[in-house]
Amino acid sequence: MIPVFLTGLCLLLLRPTCCSGSNILVVPVDGSHWINMDVILRELHSRGHTITVLRSAKSWYIPSNSSMYTTLNVRMLEDDSDKDYYNNLLLNVMESRRLPTFIRTFHQQSLITDMLAKGHEILARAVALMLDDPVFMKKLQDAKFDLVLADPALPIGVFLGGHLKLPMVFNVRWINSGEAHLTIAPTPVSYVPVSGSELHDQMDFLERTKNMLHYIYSVYVQYFIINPAYSDLLQRHFPPGTSLLSLEHAADMWLVRTDFVFEFPRPSMPNVVHIGGFQCKKASPLPVELEEFMQSSGEHGVVVMSLGTFVSALSREVTEAIAAAFAQLPQKVVWRFMGEKPSSLGNNTLLVNWLPQKDLLGHPKTRAFVAHGGTNGMYEAIYHGVPVLGLPLLFDQFDNLLRLKVRGAARVVEVKSLTQEDFLKALKDILETPSYRNNIQHLSQLHHDQPMTPMDTAIFWIEYVMRNKGAPHLQSAGFGLPWYSYYCLDVAVLFMAIIGAWVWASIFVCRIFCCRGSRTKTKAE
Repeated sequence: MIPVFLTGLCLLLLRPTCCSGSNILVVPVDGSHWINMDVILRELHSRGHTITVLRSAKSWYIPSNSSMYTTLNVRMLEDDSDKDYYNNLLLNVMESRRLPTFIRTFHQQSLITDMLAKGHEILARAVALMLDDPVFMKKLQDAKFDLVLADPALPIGVFLGGHLKLPMVFNVRWINSGEAHLTIAPTPVSYVPVSGSELHDQMDFLERTKNMLHYIYSVYVQYFIINPAYSDLLQRHFPPGTSLLSLEHAADMWLVRTDFVFEFPRPSMPNVVHIGGFQCKKASPLPVELEEFMQSSGEHGVVVMSLGTFVSALSREVTEAIAAAFAQLPQKVVWRFMGEKPSSLGNNTLLVNWLPQKDLLGHPKTRAFVAHGGTNGMYEAIYHGVPVLGLPLLFDQFDNLLRLKVRGAARVVEVKSLTQEDFLKALKDILETPSYRNNIQHLSQLHHDQPMTPMDTAIFWIEYVMRNKGAPHLQSAGFGLPWYSYYCLDVAVLFMAIIGAWVWASIFVCRIFCCRGSRTKTKAE
């Protein structure tokens, strides 16, 4: 009986899934976005799926050779684009932080808009080259893909999926002019902060006014900056009436990289699945030298600092102030740093070109995380329960850190006006005030208290779409309505017409009776 039982158990555990061997076309975004996509691809590969990845021939992070997938080299952004562009953008954003609070977010958004305008023109040309290339398109069609898995921050995957008429799944946080929820779900601006506004969900009148202005600006960017870049492409390759938004709304599943432990509560949609923190894992053992450094911190512990994957344009004055502040701490510091070594660096600080961030954040000696506020880093901080001192630099980082700050799990300092004294004061506050650690650990507990891990959730819904050849039953009919019908303005006009007619009729009848009464009175006199 035992051999029979073991044989049956092996067959049960090793049985193929109903969508094993599916063929997936992946259209990722380079940089830190690739980190998220790569994690999902590893899991899909382990389940027997065949994966093809579109990448630029000069990709920063996406390797051309992999045991998990095959690659197709295409032109995405300009081949000569490099990280210096983002460093220059960083300097401009930092300069805008000098402006008054109400104005600076609009100035920052205008800088992003300039980038979007140029970027979408480049992307439109790149997509046109693909769709106009019959050899390339035939190669995609002959591959018989079952699904397009795309990061729609760059809409190349959106256009390819729509043109090939394949089921689409988005691995998404940011899209076009803002955050994914703004595109797919209702957004009451009275309590849902628009991305880039640096607002929370408890807004006073002035803040709601600012939020409304940001929403109007986002609509302007979508319809007058982004959409025109693709008008010629859409006319030549898609049915009349097709727009970038309609192609995005046609996606079967939106795997949004947020979690309501972190995100403010807001309306959602049936085909929106929240997978925030799916890339997080338990800490692995550190290299011997790094472990010895961590242990040498004693009871004071360690501060970990990292400012992202490709932004390294901090001024010399700022890095000197940070190094001098670190030198005054009793804690040890592990600092991911690229550049000239600060002269004020203390003996307690270890500079490294790369650090195992998740393993350091999960180490019992880690006391605080100094970070720029990228989504991946914030979820790793939540996952491991480490309080954050934020130095936001670009894009969503200001909003991300605000969310942790509102929950009492982070402090935020401005990089442009950073001084040694202010940075040291904020660090000591994070390290010495128990509430920061208590609050982030509470968020960590909530994040872990789920029926399925975010990764299992993501994989389930990807395979769900493949098993069912799409998920149109989860898509809202609202996207097919004209704007005046969506907001029931036509119904409102009807009601106003009826009410107006009733009021007019009432006045008319009253005037008739009043006139009759007046005539009768006149005759009697």
